[in-house]
Amino acid sequence: MAKSTARQSERTLKPRTGVKAIRGLRAAEKAPELDNLIHERMRLGIVSALAANESLTFSELKDLLKTTDGNVSVHARRLEEAEYIECSKSFDGRIPRTEYRLTAQGRAALGRYLDHMEALIRAARVR
Repeated sequence: MAKSTARQSERTLKPRTGVKAIRGLRAAEKAPELDNLIHERMRLGIVSALAANESLTFSELKDLLKTTDGNVSVHARRLEEAEYIECSKSFDGRIPRTEYRLTAQGRAALGRYLDHMEALIRAARVR
C-alpha cells in the first residue's frame, strides 16, 4: 500500500509541461522578486499617489488614502528610510507643513514592481 501511495503522490506532484506551464512558471519565479516594501497596501498607495503627483502634503496623502495620521507617518517613514520618497518640512505661517516627493530610486522601484505584477497577470490570463 505504501508503494501505491508513493506512486500516486509522484503523479500528483509531477509538473505540468507545455508552453503555458513554462510561462506560468517564469511568472511564478518572479513573485519572490516583488518588492515587499512597496507591496504592502498603504505603502503602494503612497508611492502610487506620489508617482501621479509632483508632491503631496501629509494631509493630502491622509485624505487621499482615507487613513489615519499614524498610518501615513509609519509607512512614509519606512519608504523614506528606503530612500523611495523624500520628506521636507516647513511652516505655512505657524502651521507645520510636511511634503513628500517620490525619488528617482522610488520611481524605479515602482516600475520594477509593476513589471513583476504585469508578468504575473499575463501568466494568469494565459490559462
